[in-house]
Amino acid sequence: MAERALIEGRPVLVVIDIQGGEGAVGAEGPAIPLMPGYDAALARAPELVAAARTHGIPVVFFQEAHRRDLVDFGRELDGVEGVHLLEGDPGTELDPRLGVGPEDYVIRKRRYSCFFGTDFEILLRGLGAETLFLIGGHTDVCVHYTFVDAHQRDYHCRVVEDCVAGSSVRAHEAALEAMAYLQSRARCTVDEVLAAFAAHAARGAPSQGVESGA
Repeated sequence: MAERALIEGRPVLVVIDIQGGEGAVGAEGPAIPLMPGYDAALARAPELVAAARTHGIPVVFFQEAHRRDLVDFGRELDGVEGVHLLEGDPGTELDPRLGVGPEDYVIRKRRYSCFFGTDFEILLRGLGAETLFLIGGHTDVCVHYTFVDAHQRDYHCRVVEDCVAGSSVRAHEAALEAMAYLQSRARCTVDEVLAAFAAHAARGAPSQGVESGA
């Protein structure tokens, strides 16, 4: 595969399902499996969000949320996962440590991929996005499915491997390998991204565009 720059064109940071914060798991434990060190793996997410804002790079936050009558789960409960992330539950809210404000781009989704049944693609066109940096969870579910859908829409896709977490260590690693199979610069680290954001801003490269023809 041809070697690519970490940032091609205009970048966007995509924060996937970092919800609830400390104390969000109930007394009976999580309804979905979490790999050991799940929370620790996402600890630098606020740092990446802050850096993107400092350097003028758009950030899009995703919140998985389901209706309380379960009507939008579909086949999602046929597997390992139990009922989770219901509207109105404290653990469904975006993690307050991310510092999401009223002016931020926040998209609620009902299914795994950030593209499925949302206006994400419209927003990306408006931003002139070309490279997507993905952080959050699960590596093997929502992150992976979003990566694949973005890849098939011809975006340059980057998964920040030390700021994502999966349902298990094995599934996490397998998903990272699967994404790396698709694009040569798919895997990167927080430190690499922080440096790339700073260099992108230093070059005076445009970080936000408008929809073609607007």
